[in-house]
Amino acid sequence: MKFDLIFGPQAVGKMTIGHELEKITELKLFHNHMTIELVNPFFDYGTREGKRLVGLFRQEIFEAVAKSDQYGLIFTYVWAFNMKEDWEYVDKVCHIFESKGGTVYLVELEADLDERLQRNKSPHRLQHKPTKRNLKWSEQNLVKSMDQYRLNSFEGEIERENYLRINNTNLCVEEVAQHIKAYFDL
Repeated sequence: MKFDLIFGPQAVGKMTIGHELEKITELKLFHNHMTIELVNPFFDYGTREGKRLVGLFRQEIFEAVAKSDQYGLIFTYVWAFNMKEDWEYVDKVCHIFESKGGTVYLVELEADLDERLQRNKSPHRLQHKPTKRNLKWSEQNLVKSMDQYRLNSFEGEIERENYLRINNTNLCVEEVAQHIKAYFDL
């Protein structure tokens, strides 16, 4: 079992690269908005109940996939490095797969703010993430989060063996996915 965690700030390309990686490997994509969009008609993700339900769905899917005979899973996540809870969450999710004999791969994406603001409006993103279709709110949230959270790691901060960092500001999706596949022999 392979677990590929793709993380980075909003609109950096996690889901889009995940879709491309899914096409060229046997990994299945479980992007973070799949659960957010499922719960959102009932409870906003920002609410306590919304976060609880999203967490429960994710936990159940992780555990079921980790126990299965599937090749592997790609999960996307916005990791706030200045939040202890996010570090604990990543460790918890990785442990689910490692405890079943799986291998964890971490892919960190980074891109310039101007590029991320452009990607925030992309048809692919808006098709798969209805809660991002309010572009004014989405853009403000993206920019505001940079003041509140550190969404990329410091050099050497991530100490896991299978880790790759990519600045994809000027790279096409296919190029990044092929690089990830080759680097980790997926």
